[in-house]
Amino acid sequence: MNTLPQHAIHERHGAHFAPFAGWTMPIRYPLGVKGEHLHTRNQAGLFDVSHMRNLEVSGADAAGLLARLCPYLPHDQAVGTAKYTFFLNEQAGILDDLIVTRLSDDRFLVVANAANADGDQRHLEAHAQGLNVTIKHVPRTFVALQGPAAEAALAHAGLDLQHLAFMDATETDSGWFASRTGYTGEDGFEIGIPNDQAAAFLEALLEDTRVELAGLGARDSLRLEAALPLHGHDIDPDVTPLEAGLVWAIPKTIRSGGDYLGAAALTAIREAGKPRARAAFLPEGKAPVREGVRVLTDEGRDVGVITSGGFSPVLERPIALALVRHQPDLGPLHAELRGRRIPLTPTKPPFVPHRFKR
Repeated sequence: MNTLPQHAIHERHGAHFAPFAGWTMPIRYPLGVKGEHLHTRNQAGLFDVSHMRNLEVSGADAAGLLARLCPYLPHDQAVGTAKYTFFLNEQAGILDDLIVTRLSDDRFLVVANAANADGDQRHLEAHAQGLNVTIKHVPRTFVALQGPAAEAALAHAGLDLQHLAFMDATETDSGWFASRTGYTGEDGFEIGIPNDQAAAFLEALLEDTRVELAGLGARDSLRLEAALPLHGHDIDPDVTPLEAGLVWAIPKTIRSGGDYLGAAALTAIREAGKPRARAAFLPEGKAPVREGVRVLTDEGRDVGVITSGGFSPVLERPIALALVRHQPDLGPLHAELRGRRIPLTPTKPPFVPHRFKR
């Protein structure tokens, strides 16, 4: 089992650990999941996401490789900007969702989800054969500071990033990387730090009363309120960007046709009509409706499945994401929970408004 580079800091601050994607990860701290969640919404939560792999893709053919593997236009991407995109398979299913940052003309940073990191790196390496491309894993401490006080807290700790807008990024000669990105729906930053410099910086941040450590439990409840998909749950290799409601991440010029893996399948699905669609629901009552619960019509027809569900600390009620049959006449829907039918009220995502700095 892998441990985070700054594991000792989390121990000192009372983390409760559990296995996740091959890593021993902080799940919660003494403040508790709900407290960490609300503190992030109101001030700033500090998440250690060093389990996510930083892959540097460099060389004259780096942009061409990414254009082949991802449905976006890396040749047109400005230096110092990040893009949300995917690795697709030939059927246009999502192998992983990614943030790709252009560091310079011929250098990109791909941040891969921990559970898919080995596969993502092999995928890049296999398709880089014969190209002028180098793929390098950059080991570093990788943290996310999220919430309305994130910018001010970073400045107080000596890192001034106020010049960055949402999806902007920067790096330093000393090996630091920072982007104004995150997975909570809040304004915030993701910061890569050389391991030998990270402990002092994290402790400086934690001296600020506006900053609290937050674990995977709060990260999941925050991303669910923000209606952000989780790979392996809301999206996977059998779910396409069209079904997942993520086609906005694909430039319009290549939504129908292109040279990337999965382009032909995506075009065919667009023409035929997507079979399923992501939907957001407010379940009735107080009981959370969890992943795997079936979605039924009034007549009892099975038309979908809950892919993520839980209790919203902000709304103080259950919320859920689902994949349901894409047709207009389904009528009222219900979740089948332990033999009971829980009415599901459709709602427009996100459940809690995003507050990114544009």
